Amino acid sequence: MIPRIALTSGEPAGIGPELCLALAAKELPCELVCFGDRALLEERARTLGLALRLASYDPAAGRARSAHVPGELAVVHLPLAAPSVPGRPDPANARYVLALLDRAVDGTLAGEFDALVTAPVHKGVINDAGIAFTGHTEYLQQRTRSARAVMMLTSGELRVALATTHLPLRAVSEAITIDLLCEVAAILAHELTARFAVPAPRIAVCGLNPHAGEDGHLGDEELRVIGPAVARMRVAGIHAEGPLPADTVFVPQVLARFDAVLTMYHDQGLPVIKHDGFERAVNVTLGLPLIRTSPDHGTAFELAGTGRADPASLLAAVQLASNLAAQR
Repeated sequence: MIPRIALTSGEPAGIGPELCLALAAKELPCELVCFGDRALLEERARTLGLALRLASYDPAAGRARSAHVPGELAVVHLPLAAPSVPGRPDPANARYVLALLDRAVDGTLAGEFDALVTAPVHKGVINDAGIAFTGHTEYLQQRTRSARAVMMLTSGELRVALATTHLPLRAVSEAITIDLLCEVAAILAHELTARFAVPAPRIAVCGLNPHAGEDGHLGDEELRVIGPAVARMRVAGIHAEGPLPADTVFVPQVLARFDAVLTMYHDQGLPVIKHDGFERAVNVTLGLPLIRTSPDHGTAFELAGTGRADPASLLAAVQLASNLAAQR
């Protein structure tokens, strides 16, 4: 089966639209359907000197999935609310950005598409429009009515999952609970087996504090929450170890013992994986009734419209989504 991938073009003033266009010029292991304003995509292609043929996607055609043709791109047209200038985000287009997501999610849930790949959005711009939005992961959890969504970043062999996502640091300690950590670990273990063919996942669980709390001298979250959670994970049959100091768990000889690392907060794990392979790192959302991946970078307003944005991470996201969809 050739997977049909829904690709949202993201924040119109960012690099998302041009990355989608750059991707369309490449050989791909799937059929690619891009969601965005067609006039915007055409204008951005002219600006960057990209010779592409844009075609309207017809959901009613009922045609079989077909391999991507380099230099062509099927587009689901959704109109911008306001003209978009590269590098100049406008909150007036916030609902347009979410409309792209809504249409792509609905189509993927209905089986029209086999996986969803999302180009970057900007949380601040959406919030400036008066819309409460903390990120793709949380939005997709709510949109799909999922009990829990887990953010996992992978650059190949290295996999890092997050217990909490887009929270200020001062809120992390209160957010991590025994129930939360066990729920996240269960989703992580299940999906590593179901989607990534890891038969008995070994999970390293990080501590929250320096030196994993140093027996309570540098914080007690490890004693009160993380340690008891790891004990409960083991009772449930999850191969978990921790709490481990986050500054040593990523040492290669330690990391070799595990299939994934469960970190407590956003910046505890993401800098490591971005250093390991920024151009090939992919964000995978676990716990959803659909496959969703994205590149591991933001909207990069300073690069928008310059032609210097690298599509490697988005390409990796499409390739991973295609592989997961084909396996399913």
